[in-house]
Amino acid sequence: MRRKTFARMNCSIARALDLVGEWWTMLIMREAFLGTRRFHDFQQNLGIARNILSARLKKLVARGILERIAAPDGGRRLEYRLTDKGRDFFPVLMALMQWGDRWVAGSDREPVRVVDRESGREIAEISVVSGDGRPLGPSDVMMVPGPGAGAATRARLSTRGKQEESAAGVEQKEG
Repeated sequence: MRRKTFARMNCSIARALDLVGEWWTMLIMREAFLGTRRFHDFQQNLGIARNILSARLKKLVARGILERIAAPDGGRRLEYRLTDKGRDFFPVLMALMQWGDRWVAGSDREPVRVVDRESGREIAEISVVSGDGRPLGPSDVMMVPGPGAGAATRARLSTRGKQEESAAGVEQKEG
């Protein structure tokens, strides 16, 4: 059974998940950030079947997230390296790891800690901040149509905005 594709959905989250949303792909990305470069090492570190690993690596290369290059030892072996597009995935992976540390592993049970090479201190929690640096939560933001929004997205966001304005008016009257 083939998985549904989100490639045509007018949503950056859905389209990004189409590229990297499968669990083996996320773990391959983790390995790439840990410095794993060779097929054998990916397979050994993940315990993944060769055919699945091969398919996922091909997809990551085809999508421009990893690149295959000749190994520096001059042999016939190839290595997989993160591209700029792949390196830009780092904050996403760190946010997922920090969420897992908090809600899955539990306090003070993190399997891995990520530290700044220069200072040796743990990295800060990934957070969403305003343009002026204020921390923002879900209730502090609203979604508005962007330049690539299709008609359905514009309509959905327009309706949602009117519902939020109406709810805010009710809260003000009650207060």
